Amino acid sequence: MTNGNATVGILMGSDSDLPVMSAAIETLEEFGVRAEVEVCSAHRSPARAAEYARTARERGLRVIICGAGAAAHLAGVIAAETTIPVIGVPIDSSPLKGFDSLLATVQMPPGIPVATMAVGRAGAANAALFAIQILSTADAGLVEKMGAHKRKLADGVARKNARLQEKLAEG
Repeated sequence: MTNGNATVGILMGSDSDLPVMSAAIETLEEFGVRAEVEVCSAHRSPARAAEYARTARERGLRVIICGAGAAAHLAGVIAAETTIPVIGVPIDSSPLKGFDSLLATVQMPPGIPVATMAVGRAGAANAALFAIQILSTADAGLVEKMGAHKRKLADGVARKNARLQEKLAEG
């Protein structure tokens, strides 16, 4: 990951969120999408969070992915301060296993949209894929890569089905 020429910002409320958010980082790397990755807390560094969001577009960012646990206000704070798409990833870091984070991320008031993914690593990977789909609206190379990704998924299902059918035939 890089902090130069990035088109996607990845924020996490704490460095303890990295094991989850690494799924987003890895997915973007697979597609050759450059990202900047930072820790920025909606509660412990609100001025820094607001400044990050306000300056995102001029830094070249086109999508921001925010991972946060517990109260999970990071995505909402960022979305309130920018006009670029924000994707929220609820982190399962509290005694409520991410349910609190999911509700905090998904229940945004009218006018402050946040696309919300599933809780945890699957949500982080899907956030990256959704960011890639957004970027692909202006990038034919990403359209091709996303098509190849979808074909790879379909091929994997076909292989699994063939193995299942063989097992069932064996009895």
